Amino acid sequence: MAVSTVPVSTVPKRRSSALQTLGLGLFWVLIVVILLYVLFPFYWAIKTSLTSSADLPQTALSFFPPKPTLENYVTVFTTPSFLYSLRNSLVVAVGTVLISLVLASLSSYALGKFRFRGKTALMYIILGVSVFPQIAVLGGMYTTIQTLNLYNKPGGLVLSYMIFTLPFTVWVLTSFVREIPTELEEAALVDGATPLQTLFKVLLPVMMPALATTGLLAFINAWNEYLFALTYTSDDAARTVPVAIASFGGGSQHESPFALIMAASVVVTIPLIILVLVFQRNIVSGLTAGAVKG
Repeated sequence: MAVSTVPVSTVPKRRSSALQTLGLGLFWVLIVVILLYVLFPFYWAIKTSLTSSADLPQTALSFFPPKPTLENYVTVFTTPSFLYSLRNSLVVAVGTVLISLVLASLSSYALGKFRFRGKTALMYIILGVSVFPQIAVLGGMYTTIQTLNLYNKPGGLVLSYMIFTLPFTVWVLTSFVREIPTELEEAALVDGATPLQTLFKVLLPVMMPALATTGLLAFINAWNEYLFALTYTSDDAARTVPVAIASFGGGSQHESPFALIMAASVVVTIPLIILVLVFQRNIVSGLTAGAVKG
């Protein structure tokens, strides 16, 4: 009687294929879980913002608003204080990013390409400053801002935001500048370029992905900052959007300000999403630059 047998060599292949399929399935399950974890809060904010304040208590746990409405967005855009805060946030965030990138470009060129004593210690001091909690410098910064007559002014917020944006941009750009081939700098110097001309005409075009990445992350930090904005401003003249959104909860003209807060939060988040989508290629290039040395 003939007995059919399966070659022994095919068993490991089938087992390996099954393990690969299982691993791929677990990978996609993990991806779905991460997407739900990241996107669900934003979806819930949109859902709540499209629900009227009167219907919110009855439909708080529903996944879709029974009667979608834009009244919360209309209220947000017709509130003068919120429009002022949007302008202030834009001015402060853009000003902070521009000043940080200019100073960080000069600093990173010196730290990345020049040799001098104490450079390593200086880098670790910069890194140490970046991990300081905001509350640790709140009092001293308040005294400085009062002395410079910058309280309740956008300039005071720009100065205070530089505490956490400048060390971050200097550290990241320095790491990037170190990976730029020295031949580019030497060729520029042979052609008679000064160090500043070398930086602005040769190195900066190469640094654009890193500048876009660090600039965007610094913009997001400045746009979302709350503690300094709450402490160093007192009215709508310089108040930014995080503080303005928090002030919606104290009004007496709305029975349930939560839907209004969600609408304002969605409005504030949309510009950040647009920026990330526009600069996504530069962000990926900036984050992966220098990871592989040729």
